[in-house]
Amino acid sequence: MENQSSVVKERIEKAEKLREAGKILYPAGYKTDITISEAIKHYGNLDSEILEKEKKIHSVAGRIISWRDFGKASFINIKDRTGSIQVYIRKNMVKDEEFATFKLMDIGDFIGITGSLFRTKTNELSILAQSLSLLGKALRPLPEKWHGLTDVETRYRQRYIDLIANDSVKDVFVLRSRIIQAIRQFFIEHDFLEVETPMMHPIPGGATARPFKTYHNALGMELYLRVAPELYLKRLVVGGMERVFEINRNFRNEGISIKHNPEFTMIEFYMAYATYEDLMVLTEELFEKILHEICGTTVIQYQENTIDFTPPWTRIALLDSLKEIGNVDDQVLKSRESAMDFAEKLQINLSRDESHAEILVKLFDHLIEPNLINPTFVTGYPTDVSPLSRRNDNNPEITDRFELFIGGREIANGFTELNDPLDQRQRFERQVALREKGDEEAQYMDEDFLTALEYGMPPTAGEGIGIDRVVMFLTDSPSIRDVILFPHMRSR
Repeated sequence: MENQSSVVKERIEKAEKLREAGKILYPAGYKTDITISEAIKHYGNLDSEILEKEKKIHSVAGRIISWRDFGKASFINIKDRTGSIQVYIRKNMVKDEEFATFKLMDIGDFIGITGSLFRTKTNELSILAQSLSLLGKALRPLPEKWHGLTDVETRYRQRYIDLIANDSVKDVFVLRSRIIQAIRQFFIEHDFLEVETPMMHPIPGGATARPFKTYHNALGMELYLRVAPELYLKRLVVGGMERVFEINRNFRNEGISIKHNPEFTMIEFYMAYATYEDLMVLTEELFEKILHEICGTTVIQYQENTIDFTPPWTRIALLDSLKEIGNVDDQVLKSRESAMDFAEKLQINLSRDESHAEILVKLFDHLIEPNLINPTFVTGYPTDVSPLSRRNDNNPEITDRFELFIGGREIANGFTELNDPLDQRQRFERQVALREKGDEEAQYMDEDFLTALEYGMPPTAGEGIGIDRVVMFLTDSPSIRDVILFPHMRSR
């Protein structure tokens, strides 16, 4: 250990004394017969007389989180995955060698305790130790004032300390697990099959995003971490797997913010013979189920806003939202030059190569998105910005696509899939042209995917939902880093 503090050196010296006494500092395991929460549940309502009469012996294990030393007796609190409890250790109640071991232990060490439940003079449920074992020596002390650790830098870089210090943080990740389980169960109940598709792609496709690049030595080829599983999941639909979903990571080489992390979790699902309108209804049902299961209500408080998830949700076309919510002039909607001038007045960063549709979407992002607090489906996305979406039958300038916004943030993207291989080729060709002009987020030509489409894909609708952002709402977390166990950060 570099730059050892005096406290660390003292702990190492204690560890050496224990080794010299023949103690194993890191034993292989320890048999418990009850968790701390189970002990509290079973014995928490019993009074002193009943506990004294029963004298049930149990074995528990956990980390020492506090210590009051009175020489020949000590009160410690230990914590396992379920809770914490006080333990009373008295010299004449345990073996001499065990007490000697205990006196060389510290806060942060793991300990095994066998003993009976009793109540102290202050009526606190406690364990009277009859034997104890060192289960793991901590060579570093917990940070000063570690109870309620608030330093954001430390919390994110050393999540393990954050989890020790803040029970509320652990609660968020327990809830995250439950949310993902509820999502998974919903799709299984709707006859979807869970699948896994590649993480490394020869061609990065399925989303407009800048990929991470790697190299496979044995194959002698460049590969990309996937930006989305879309094109592989649609290959499965071509193959007859008519309802599929995948919950997994995507990787996008983009900025880091309270809304973005370079790797993030999504569920993406595809449903043959469905349209984007069917998916909007399905999405409402999904959120209603999750909210009832996790929150017990469809109305939640997120930061400063009350969000009502009660279906049906608002549906509005993108151009209509610009007019009705953003008060954008008709000329801006009709003319690229007017849209460019208007965007520049708003100090929106544009390139001279951007199409009218791309400018309108940026205006939407700037003017409308932050105001969509209650769940809102925005439809009618221009074909220019929807390279994988089916054209609308009545207006080929737009696609059968929606994006879902909640709390002023994009949560989902869904559409009726483009299954015409000739149209898809033309869309890819436009994306290739954009790449050649310097757009690093434009998509590539994917001949293998086009070949799959040429074998025929049934009418299909698909959607991706950002799970991290859903967890943010349901745990009232202000930053995506609060719901990702190990968020990416710049090196020290």
